[in-house]
Amino acid sequence: MSTARKYFDYPGSFEMRRGGSLQKPRIAYETWGELNAARDNAVCIFTGLSPSAHASSSAEDPAPGWWEEIVGPSRPIDTRRLFVVCMNSLGGCFGSTGPASTDPATGKPYRLSFPVLTLEDVATMGREVLLSLGIERLNTLIGPSMGGMTAQAYAAIYPGTYERLLLISTASRSLPFATALRSLQRELIRRDPDWQEGSYGDGRGPITGMRLARKLGMITYRSAEEWEQRFGRERIPEERQSGNPFALDFEVESYLEAHANKFTGQFDPNCYLYLSRASDLFDIAEHGGSVAAGLARIDANRTLVIGVASDMLFPLHQQQELAEGMAAAGREVTFIELPSIQGHDSFLVDMDRFRPPVHDFLADD
Repeated sequence: MSTARKYFDYPGSFEMRRGGSLQKPRIAYETWGELNAARDNAVCIFTGLSPSAHASSSAEDPAPGWWEEIVGPSRPIDTRRLFVVCMNSLGGCFGSTGPASTDPATGKPYRLSFPVLTLEDVATMGREVLLSLGIERLNTLIGPSMGGMTAQAYAAIYPGTYERLLLISTASRSLPFATALRSLQRELIRRDPDWQEGSYGDGRGPITGMRLARKLGMITYRSAEEWEQRFGRERIPEERQSGNPFALDFEVESYLEAHANKFTGQFDPNCYLYLSRASDLFDIAEHGGSVAAGLARIDANRTLVIGVASDMLFPLHQQQELAEGMAAAGREVTFIELPSIQGHDSFLVDMDRFRPPVHDFLADD
């Protein structure tokens, strides 16, 4: 276990937005840098669906983080002057309380008795973590992908508690295309006989369903243009072929297989189901009655919205909607479109394009 990982234990009953409660839930988080005397240099990063709190390496945990080239000394989110906090979402499976955690009332895993999860719950618990660290107001609130939805929820619920807002490859709500994709991913998991209505045991579970869900996810996280440039019609070497007429034949198939196999050993299926559904349930319109009213509640002094033209999961027009909606409410907003071909995953892999705008936004105090 990472020695950099820290824990916040909520002191009592945490009431969930759509009903139900959790007794003394725990949130895993990591920090980088030092909180200054004025406590005004704190940055909070809410993650996408699958990452842990380990956004970057540190002396306590030198393993590369999922945003290694963005967070750290002399990097765009510069930990020499900023105090950075990244949390594993409530409902996750990297140290935070989720469906795989033990319910203190029964001594058994929550599984499907875990209450309906919303990104507002994730944001509210994030606020509790920050308060426990003595942080009343953030220098910058950051969210890529699902984390951008969580950041919007936080911003709408806690106006006046953040100076700047950075939203990356995200949206004000899930549109039918993304909802349909996530719905199919969840069905692939639930249709696997080894899911057992969520009651699979340790070391077992719906491995086939998770593999297929991950493959579908990887297809939507990238772009057809990238697949063509990266793999084309390339076949796997003859020595790796099995002779089965329907076995893996193309390199793109092998790539998906490798990612699927890696994912199944890392992520709990029930946690995946809950977080996926929470992404579909989010709608900024619930914070005011309309998308415009919800975005008007976001009162950052400065906001940067970044999108990628090749993103099929959170299309560019959704980032434009965010920027235009906040600008219409009188906020200072900058919108940047990056020409990455890596689709939704661009913010994780196309560092040459993402580093400059993130650096410039955070460097301009």
